[in-house]
Amino acid sequence: MAVSKFSDVDEYGFKREPDFDYQSYENIMSSYFSVLTNRSMRWQKFLKGTDMLKDQGKLKRFIRKGVPGPLREEVWMKSSGAFQMQQKEPALYQKLLTYEYDQDISDQIKLDLPRTFPDNIHFEQYQLSLYNVLIAFAHHNRTVGYCQGLNYIAGLLLIVTKNEESTFWLLKVLIENIVPLYHTKTMDNLITDIDVLSELIRQRAPDVHRHIFDLGLPWPVIATKWFICLYAEVVPTETVLRIWDCLFLEGNKILLRVGLTLVVRLRQELLALDDISTLIGQFRSLEKSPVLMDCHEFMKSIFKVPGNLRRSQINALRQKFYSERMANKSEGS
Repeated sequence: MAVSKFSDVDEYGFKREPDFDYQSYENIMSSYFSVLTNRSMRWQKFLKGTDMLKDQGKLKRFIRKGVPGPLREEVWMKSSGAFQMQQKEPALYQKLLTYEYDQDISDQIKLDLPRTFPDNIHFEQYQLSLYNVLIAFAHHNRTVGYCQGLNYIAGLLLIVTKNEESTFWLLKVLIENIVPLYHTKTMDNLITDIDVLSELIRQRAPDVHRHIFDLGLPWPVIATKWFICLYAEVVPTETVLRIWDCLFLEGNKILLRVGLTLVVRLRQELLALDDISTLIGQFRSLEKSPVLMDCHEFMKSIFKVPGNLRRSQINALRQKFYSERMANKSEGS
């Protein structure tokens, strides 16, 4: 019996499950490694002696095909606007660390630290940095403060950047600019976007939408973690990072593209499940899905499977569902 050349720990330090399909992974990665090598050479040439932000079209094409790991911090910081924000207030992060901390927030963060990526063999060394980033952000943005979900986002940012300040600024640009009102107490935009995702699935995959409705599984039960963690702790790590490559440049529409593509591409598996418990189990085991493990193929498909997804269309749906929710709330008060 052949032994896989791949470790039981991935390149980011996450332990693989005992039933991890090494053969499928090896088949996928044998071709993906050549893609990574080719893309790395192209990125080096693209970035050499030029401002990548000057050619937005080329930058988008490059990012959609994946950012090499060693370049992610720089590309994410610049493509998202986080670097430009940091330049305006270069002393902000260190200043925030000198503030007197709110004890309740501090206690909640400390409670969540050991719960954050316990299956990562390296993460213990990041816990102090994660605490610093989360407490600084909580005192900087009092509206959001701290909520569960932020620990997974900031934790994965730290694993990639290995830099507290970059992680703080990337977290700030995500929570305040890219997914605003996802992590507030009312979660207004998160709830709205789950409604939008449900409607897009109803339009593009009506049989799946009806099947899930008939089984009695509400979309918030499925998609809340997807959106609040930005797919961290939901899909394979490299796939999360490829999603974030696009998210930092193109904004929160990417989250809807991913969710819609995921449901459409798993259509047959979902339709074959005939009770709510197995359906929930399927959605909770997406990290094991070969469709999502092949991050390069999956990311290509998010720009094909949903078809034309105009921002004006999404904004119109957001306005519709938000207005309906506010009207219902007003009638109930």
